[in-house]
Amino acid sequence: MKNVIIIGSGPAGYTAALYTARANLKPLMFAGGPPEMPGGQLMLTTEVENFPGFPEGVMGPVLMDNMRKQAERFGTEIIGELVEEVTLKPHAHQVVVNGVSHEARALIVATGAKARMLGLENEERLIGRGVSTCATCDGAFYRDRDIVLVGGGDSAVEEACFLTRFASKVSLVHRRDELRASKIMQDRARSNPKIEIVWDTVLTDVLGEDAVVGVGTKNVKTGAEGEIACAGVFVAIGHDPQTSLFQNKLALDENGYIEVQGVSTRTSVEGVFAAGDVVDHTYRQAVTAAAMGCKAALDTERYLESLE
Repeated sequence: MKNVIIIGSGPAGYTAALYTARANLKPLMFAGGPPEMPGGQLMLTTEVENFPGFPEGVMGPVLMDNMRKQAERFGTEIIGELVEEVTLKPHAHQVVVNGVSHEARALIVATGAKARMLGLENEERLIGRGVSTCATCDGAFYRDRDIVLVGGGDSAVEEACFLTRFASKVSLVHRRDELRASKIMQDRARSNPKIEIVWDTVLTDVLGEDAVVGVGTKNVKTGAEGEIACAGVFVAIGHDPQTSLFQNKLALDENGYIEVQGVSTRTSVEGVFAAGDVVDHTYRQAVTAAAMGCKAALDTERYLESLE
Protein backbone atom coordinates (compact mmCIF):
# COMPACT_ATOMS: atom_id res chain seq x y z
CA MET A 1 0.00 0.00 0.00
CA LYS A 2 1.49 3.31 -1.15
CA ASN A 3 0.75 6.64 0.46
CA VAL A 4 0.16 8.33 -2.89
CA ILE A 5 0.18 7.43 -6.57
CA ILE A 6 0.48 10.17 -9.19
CA ILE A 7 -0.92 9.51 -12.66
CA GLY A 8 0.64 11.68 -15.36
CA SER A 9 3.73 13.82 -15.53
CA GLY A 10 4.16 17.33 -16.91
CA PRO A 11 4.52 20.39 -14.65
CA ALA A 12 1.54 19.42 -12.47
CA GLY A 13 2.61 15.82 -11.95
CA TYR A 14 6.29 16.51 -11.35
CA THR A 15 5.55 19.36 -8.92
CA ALA A 16 3.10 17.16 -7.00
CA ALA A 17 5.80 14.48 -6.91
CA LEU A 18 8.41 16.93 -5.65
CA TYR A 19 6.23 18.18 -2.80
CA THR A 20 4.92 14.77 -1.71
CA ALA A 21 8.43 13.31 -1.86
CA ARG A 22 9.83 16.12 0.30
CA ALA A 23 7.00 15.38 2.75
CA ASN A 24 8.40 11.84 2.99
CA LEU A 25 5.29 10.29 1.42
CA LYS A 26 7.39 8.21 -1.04
CA PRO A 27 5.17 8.83 -4.08
CA LEU A 28 4.88 6.44 -7.01
CA MET A 29 4.36 8.13 -10.38
CA PHE A 30 3.15 6.56 -13.60
CA ALA A 31 4.48 9.11 -16.07
CA GLY A 32 2.94 7.70 -19.24
CA GLY A 33 4.47 5.91 -22.19
CA PRO A 34 3.96 5.46 -25.92
CA PRO A 35 1.88 6.83 -27.54
CA GLU A 36 1.63 9.36 -24.68
CA MET A 37 4.94 11.12 -24.06
CA PRO A 38 6.12 11.47 -20.44
CA GLY A 39 6.54 15.14 -19.65
CA GLY A 40 3.35 16.42 -21.22
CA GLN A 41 2.88 19.06 -23.90
CA LEU A 42 6.13 20.89 -23.11
CA MET A 43 8.00 17.95 -24.64
CA LEU A 44 6.71 19.26 -27.99
CA THR A 45 7.83 22.84 -27.31
CA THR A 46 11.15 24.35 -28.31
CA GLU A 47 12.01 27.45 -26.31
CA VAL A 48 10.03 28.41 -23.20
CA GLU A 49 10.49 32.08 -22.28
CA ASN A 50 7.71 32.56 -19.72
CA PHE A 51 8.57 30.05 -16.99
CA PRO A 52 9.98 31.92 -13.96
CA GLY A 53 13.65 31.50 -13.16
CA PHE A 54 14.98 31.22 -16.72
CA PRO A 55 15.86 34.75 -17.89
CA GLU A 56 17.38 33.43 -21.13
CA GLY A 57 14.58 30.92 -21.72
CA VAL A 58 14.77 27.13 -21.59
CA MET A 59 13.98 24.33 -24.01
CA GLY A 60 10.71 22.59 -23.12
CA PRO A 61 12.21 19.06 -22.91
CA VAL A 62 15.11 20.38 -20.79
CA LEU A 63 12.68 22.02 -18.35
CA MET A 64 10.71 18.79 -17.99
CA ASP A 65 13.87 16.71 -17.57
CA ASN A 66 15.00 19.04 -14.78
CA MET A 67 11.61 18.71 -13.07
CA ARG A 68 11.82 14.93 -13.31
CA LYS A 69 15.34 14.84 -11.85
CA GLN A 70 14.31 17.11 -9.00
CA ALA A 71 11.35 14.87 -8.12
CA GLU A 72 13.57 11.78 -8.26
CA ARG A 73 16.21 13.43 -6.09
CA PHE A 74 13.79 13.47 -3.17
CA GLY A 75 12.67 9.88 -3.61
CA THR A 76 9.89 9.78 -6.18
CA GLU A 77 9.66 6.42 -7.95
CA ILE A 78 8.87 7.16 -11.60
CA ILE A 79 7.68 4.46 -14.00
CA GLY A 80 7.23 5.36 -17.66
CA GLU A 81 4.09 3.34 -18.29
CA LEU A 82 0.45 4.05 -19.10
CA VAL A 83 -2.26 3.31 -16.56
CA GLU A 84 -4.80 0.84 -17.95
CA GLU A 85 -7.54 1.01 -15.35
CA VAL A 86 -8.42 2.60 -12.02
CA THR A 87 -10.76 1.57 -9.21
CA LEU A 88 -11.52 4.40 -6.84
CA LYS A 89 -12.43 3.54 -3.27
CA PRO A 90 -11.43 5.61 -0.22
CA HIS A 91 -8.19 4.56 1.52
CA ALA A 92 -7.42 1.91 -1.15
CA HIS A 93 -7.43 3.30 -4.67
CA GLN A 94 -6.29 0.76 -7.24
CA VAL A 95 -4.26 1.50 -10.35
CA VAL A 96 -3.61 -1.22 -12.93
CA VAL A 97 -0.44 -1.03 -15.05
CA ASN A 98 0.65 -3.87 -17.35
CA GLY A 99 -1.89 -6.10 -15.65
CA VAL A 100 -0.44 -5.44 -12.18
CA SER A 101 -2.55 -3.69 -9.54
CA HIS A 102 -1.02 -1.00 -7.30
CA GLU A 103 -2.81 0.44 -4.27
CA ALA A 104 -2.55 3.82 -2.57
CA ARG A 105 -4.33 5.72 0.16
CA ALA A 106 -4.41 8.82 -2.04
CA LEU A 107 -4.34 9.49 -5.76
CA ILE A 108 -3.27 12.60 -7.69
CA VAL A 109 -4.52 12.86 -11.27
CA ALA A 110 -2.33 14.99 -13.55
CA THR A 111 -3.09 13.45 -16.94
CA GLY A 112 -3.33 16.81 -18.73
CA ALA A 113 -5.12 17.70 -21.94
CA LYS A 114 -4.25 17.40 -25.61
CA ALA A 115 -4.75 20.14 -28.15
CA ARG A 116 -6.90 19.07 -31.08
CA MET A 117 -4.88 19.04 -34.26
CA LEU A 118 -5.84 19.23 -37.93
CA GLY A 119 -4.42 15.81 -38.81
CA LEU A 120 -1.99 17.05 -41.46
CA GLU A 121 1.24 15.11 -41.95
CA ASN A 122 3.59 18.10 -41.81
CA GLU A 123 1.69 19.65 -38.93
CA GLU A 124 3.03 17.06 -36.50
CA ARG A 125 6.53 17.22 -37.96
CA LEU A 126 6.70 21.00 -37.55
CA ILE A 127 5.28 21.23 -34.01
CA GLY A 128 7.59 23.57 -32.13
CA ARG A 129 9.13 24.79 -35.39
CA GLY A 130 6.37 27.11 -36.48
CA VAL A 131 3.28 25.10 -35.57
CA SER A 132 1.85 25.94 -32.14
CA THR A 133 -1.29 25.40 -30.07
CA CYS A 134 -0.62 28.19 -27.56
CA ALA A 135 -0.63 31.86 -28.57
CA THR A 136 0.23 33.01 -25.04
CA CYS A 137 3.27 30.72 -25.01
CA ASP A 138 4.66 31.37 -28.48
CA GLY A 139 3.20 34.61 -29.84
CA ALA A 140 6.23 36.72 -28.97
CA PHE A 141 8.40 34.65 -31.33
CA TYR A 142 6.52 36.09 -34.31
CA ARG A 143 7.13 39.78 -33.87
CA ASP A 144 6.56 41.66 -37.18
CA ARG A 145 5.83 38.45 -39.08
CA ASP A 146 2.74 37.06 -40.82
CA ILE A 147 0.97 34.15 -39.15
CA VAL A 148 -2.08 31.94 -39.72
CA LEU A 149 -4.54 30.93 -37.00
CA VAL A 150 -7.12 28.18 -37.53
CA GLY A 151 -10.41 28.25 -35.63
CA GLY A 152 -13.65 30.15 -35.19
CA GLY A 153 -14.70 30.03 -31.54
CA ASP A 154 -14.21 32.53 -28.74
CA SER A 155 -10.79 31.12 -27.83
CA ALA A 156 -9.59 31.26 -31.42
CA VAL A 157 -10.69 34.87 -31.90
CA GLU A 158 -9.22 35.86 -28.53
CA GLU A 159 -5.89 34.30 -29.53
CA ALA A 160 -6.00 36.02 -32.93
CA CYS A 161 -6.47 39.39 -31.23
CA PHE A 162 -3.66 38.60 -28.78
CA LEU A 163 -1.31 37.66 -31.62
CA THR A 164 -1.79 41.05 -33.29
CA ARG A 165 0.34 42.50 -30.47
CA PHE A 166 3.30 40.86 -32.16
CA ALA A 167 2.47 39.79 -35.71
CA SER A 168 2.29 42.13 -38.67
CA LYS A 169 -0.77 40.20 -39.94
CA VAL A 170 -2.98 37.37 -38.68
CA SER A 171 -4.93 35.36 -41.24
CA LEU A 172 -7.84 33.78 -39.33
CA VAL A 173 -8.83 30.71 -41.35
CA HIS A 174 -12.32 29.32 -40.73
CA ARG A 175 -14.10 26.51 -42.54
CA ARG A 176 -17.53 28.18 -42.38
CA ASP A 177 -18.95 31.50 -43.60
CA GLU A 178 -19.54 32.77 -40.06
CA LEU A 179 -17.62 32.55 -36.80
CA ARG A 180 -18.88 30.55 -33.82
CA ALA A 181 -17.49 33.18 -31.46
CA SER A 182 -19.74 35.54 -29.50
CA LYS A 183 -20.79 38.76 -31.21
CA ILE A 184 -18.47 40.92 -29.10
CA MET A 185 -15.48 38.75 -30.06
CA GLN A 186 -16.50 38.79 -33.72
CA ASP A 187 -16.71 42.58 -33.64
CA ARG A 188 -13.21 42.76 -32.17
CA ALA A 189 -11.81 40.57 -34.92
CA ARG A 190 -13.53 42.46 -37.73
CA SER A 191 -12.44 45.84 -36.37
CA ASN A 192 -8.80 44.85 -35.95
CA PRO A 193 -6.84 46.02 -39.01
CA LYS A 194 -4.23 43.30 -38.53
CA ILE A 195 -6.75 40.43 -38.79
CA GLU A 196 -7.95 39.10 -42.13
CA ILE A 197 -10.67 36.44 -41.94
CA VAL A 198 -10.39 33.76 -44.60
CA TRP A 199 -13.89 32.26 -44.93
CA ASP A 200 -15.02 28.79 -46.07
CA THR A 201 -11.44 27.53 -46.03
CA VAL A 202 -9.50 24.61 -44.59
CA LEU A 203 -5.78 23.93 -44.46
CA THR A 204 -4.54 21.14 -46.70
CA ASP A 205 -0.84 21.29 -45.81
CA VAL A 206 1.78 23.03 -43.71
CA LEU A 207 4.70 24.11 -45.90
CA GLY A 208 8.36 24.10 -44.96
CA GLU A 209 11.26 21.76 -44.30
CA ASP A 210 12.87 22.88 -41.04
CA ALA A 211 10.48 25.74 -40.31
CA VAL A 212 7.05 26.88 -41.44
CA VAL A 213 7.02 29.07 -44.55
CA GLY A 214 3.33 28.86 -45.42
CA VAL A 215 0.16 26.78 -45.62
CA GLY A 216 -1.84 25.14 -48.37
CA THR A 217 -5.54 26.03 -48.42
CA LYS A 218 -8.77 24.85 -50.04
CA ASN A 219 -12.08 26.66 -50.32
CA VAL A 220 -14.75 24.17 -49.22
CA LYS A 221 -17.42 25.73 -51.46
CA THR A 222 -15.54 26.33 -54.70
CA GLY A 223 -12.78 23.76 -54.33
CA ALA A 224 -10.20 26.40 -55.23
CA GLU A 225 -6.75 25.69 -53.79
CA GLY A 226 -4.14 28.22 -52.80
CA GLU A 227 -1.33 29.10 -50.41
CA ILE A 228 -0.79 31.66 -47.66
CA ALA A 229 2.78 32.64 -46.86
CA CYS A 230 3.44 32.78 -43.11
CA ALA A 231 6.08 32.15 -40.46
CA GLY A 232 3.79 30.43 -37.98
CA VAL A 233 0.58 28.40 -37.76
CA PHE A 234 -1.53 28.45 -34.60
CA VAL A 235 -4.18 25.76 -34.21
CA ALA A 236 -7.06 26.86 -31.96
CA ILE A 237 -9.78 24.27 -32.43
CA GLY A 238 -10.01 23.16 -28.82
CA HIS A 239 -8.47 20.79 -26.27
CA ASP A 240 -9.49 17.36 -25.04
CA PRO A 241 -8.81 16.52 -21.38
CA GLN A 242 -7.24 13.12 -20.81
CA THR A 243 -10.02 11.73 -18.64
CA SER A 244 -11.08 8.49 -20.33
CA LEU A 245 -9.84 6.53 -17.29
CA PHE A 246 -12.24 8.43 -15.05
CA GLN A 247 -15.50 8.31 -16.98
CA ASN A 248 -18.32 7.47 -14.55
CA LYS A 249 -15.76 7.37 -11.71
CA LEU A 250 -15.14 11.07 -11.05
CA ALA A 251 -17.43 14.06 -11.55
CA LEU A 252 -16.56 15.67 -14.90
CA ASP A 253 -17.91 18.87 -16.40
CA GLU A 254 -19.73 19.04 -19.73
CA ASN A 255 -16.42 19.22 -21.60
CA GLY A 256 -14.87 16.26 -19.79
CA TYR A 257 -12.61 18.17 -17.38
CA ILE A 258 -12.39 16.90 -13.78
CA GLU A 259 -14.41 18.97 -11.35
CA VAL A 260 -12.74 20.03 -8.10
CA GLN A 261 -14.21 21.48 -4.92
CA GLY A 262 -13.83 25.23 -4.57
CA VAL A 263 -10.24 26.45 -4.59
CA SER A 264 -8.96 23.02 -3.55
CA THR A 265 -7.87 20.11 -5.74
CA ARG A 266 -10.30 17.66 -4.11
CA THR A 267 -12.45 15.70 -6.55
CA SER A 268 -15.81 14.00 -6.02
CA VAL A 269 -14.12 10.92 -4.53
CA GLU A 270 -12.44 11.01 -1.13
CA GLY A 271 -8.65 10.85 -1.37
CA VAL A 272 -8.51 11.64 -5.09
CA PHE A 273 -7.03 14.99 -6.14
CA ALA A 274 -6.57 16.53 -9.58
CA ALA A 275 -4.23 19.20 -10.96
CA GLY A 276 -3.09 20.83 -14.17
CA ASP A 277 -4.72 20.92 -17.58
CA VAL A 278 -7.00 17.97 -16.73
CA VAL A 279 -8.82 20.51 -14.51
CA ASP A 280 -7.89 23.89 -16.01
CA HIS A 281 -9.49 24.83 -19.32
CA THR A 282 -8.94 28.57 -18.82
CA TYR A 283 -5.24 29.30 -18.36
CA ARG A 284 -3.41 26.16 -19.56
CA GLN A 285 0.08 27.40 -18.70
CA ALA A 286 3.06 25.47 -17.35
CA VAL A 287 3.36 27.77 -14.36
CA THR A 288 -0.32 27.44 -13.39
CA ALA A 289 -0.14 23.66 -13.81
CA ALA A 290 2.90 23.54 -11.53
CA ALA A 291 1.07 25.67 -8.97
CA MET A 292 -1.89 23.28 -9.02
CA GLY A 293 0.50 20.35 -8.60
CA CYS A 294 1.77 22.02 -5.42
CA LYS A 295 -1.81 22.49 -4.19
CA ALA A 296 -2.66 18.85 -4.89
CA ALA A 297 0.39 17.68 -2.95
CA LEU A 298 -0.47 19.86 0.05
CA ASP A 299 -4.11 18.73 -0.06
CA THR A 300 -2.90 15.12 -0.20
CA GLU A 301 -0.51 15.58 2.71
CA ARG A 302 -3.25 17.09 4.89
CA TYR A 303 -5.69 14.35 3.87
CA LEU A 304 -3.26 11.59 4.85
CA GLU A 305 -2.56 13.34 8.15
CA SER A 306 -6.32 13.39 8.85
CA LEU A 307 -6.48 9.60 8.35
CA GLU A 308 -3.86 9.12 11.03
